Amino acid sequence: MEGVGKVEVIIMTADDGKEDSFSMNSQAAVTGVLISAEGAGSAVTVQNIQQAIMALFQIDAHKIRIMKMK
Repeated sequence: MEGVGKVEVIIMTADDGKEDSFSMNSQAAVTGVLISAEGAGSAVTVQNIQQAIMALFQIDAHKIRIMKMK
């Protein structure tokens, strides 16, 4: 995505008690997303990141936190 730059993403999932909850075959529900991005100082870039995350993970906007990377 244009204007984003370097990005770090942390995905939080519901703990279903399985040790392999991050395996490729897992259907764990995403409960939150934390993003640190170089371009997060721009409101337009933040909105674009948020819309992409909402579409990708089918998650509500209030469960997404986007911060400017230092």
